[in-house]
Amino acid sequence: MMFEAIAFYLFAILTIAMFLIVVLSKNALYSMSALGGGMIFIAAFFFMLNADFMGVVQIIVYGGAVMALYAFGMMFFDTTKDVKENIDSTKMILTLSILSVILLVVIMGAPFVSTHIEALYPTMPGVSNPQMVGYVLFTKYLIPFEVAAVLLLVAMIAGIILVSKRMDESITLNHEYDKKIEAEEFDLKDAK
Repeated sequence: MMFEAIAFYLFAILTIAMFLIVVLSKNALYSMSALGGGMIFIAAFFFMLNADFMGVVQIIVYGGAVMALYAFGMMFFDTTKDVKENIDSTKMILTLSILSVILLVVIMGAPFVSTHIEALYPTMPGVSNPQMVGYVLFTKYLIPFEVAAVLLLVAMIAGIILVSKRMDESITLNHEYDKKIEAEEFDLKDAK
């Protein structure tokens, strides 16, 4: 029971810290990285509840969505121009190293401290976790599931349209620039 409380508060603090970075950071690269970290820390709550399938789905689906967002952010904005990594503080590196070691010890020692962790949701006898998730998802939550799928499809199509417009502008500008260079070269040849 004590392990559950420690793990809950640890992951809650880490998740809130990640999402605060998302909101407060002025650099899009840092915000997107923190968003990915926050989604992975949310998956830790599912693993603590013994909902392994939902934890893996959280990492794959939302981690993948953040990676797609990351890719679009890198395409639309030059996010790396403001990034200047110049960490001279050895205290911060030492503190992060010690905290990482403590976290690793807590994670490795958890099975020895906690003998049995029960899930907080009822299970059906003889039904595995993925089967239970599928049963609930496609009966009780079928309409919200389909609406979410349509929203993701619309977002993907909108992203493709936005990128294609920007690529068209870029291609048009490059084509006009190439014509201008060819005309200047032609003028230089005629002048000789």
